[in-house]
Amino acid sequence: METHKIPYLSDEKFLEMLGQAKKSIRHRHSYVLHKPGAEFNRVFNLMQYNSYMQPHLHPGEEKIEKIYIIKGSVCCFFFDDLGSITDKIHLKTNMENFISVPAFTWHTYAITSETAVTYETMMGKYNPSTWKTFAEWAPKEQSEESTNFLKKLHEIANN
Repeated sequence: METHKIPYLSDEKFLEMLGQAKKSIRHRHSYVLHKPGAEFNRVFNLMQYNSYMQPHLHPGEEKIEKIYIIKGSVCCFFFDDLGSITDKIHLKTNMENFISVPAFTWHTYAITSETAVTYETMMGKYNPSTWKTFAEWAPKEQSEESTNFLKKLHEIANN
């Protein structure tokens, strides 16, 4: 496992993030630690069980996403270019608690606990138009199809 100094997340900040996630239509909330325009991006993400993130990839050789589980559990899914699952990795606190997602790799998550918190890092200046590419073969967030897609991911995560 890779070692990395993970910033401290206070109980107060966790509860604040949880409150924001509960109000969010996306059922998640991000706490960004880096300054705008930084080359090294650092963020805590709090996600609830019913949070769906459209599969995506990060285009750019430097965009290697490192994900550490802080609370709860998450199943990370990896896909080929046609949308078939190629791998899944469960991240759980005190067990498998880190993955590195290569650049240009389709991926998403299914939260397998009521709430999960991840700490994520990635190199490259953030630009919303170039930061990630969404998979056209997957439902968009907040679409009717996204509920069934997430349900299938949860079923696969539990098998």
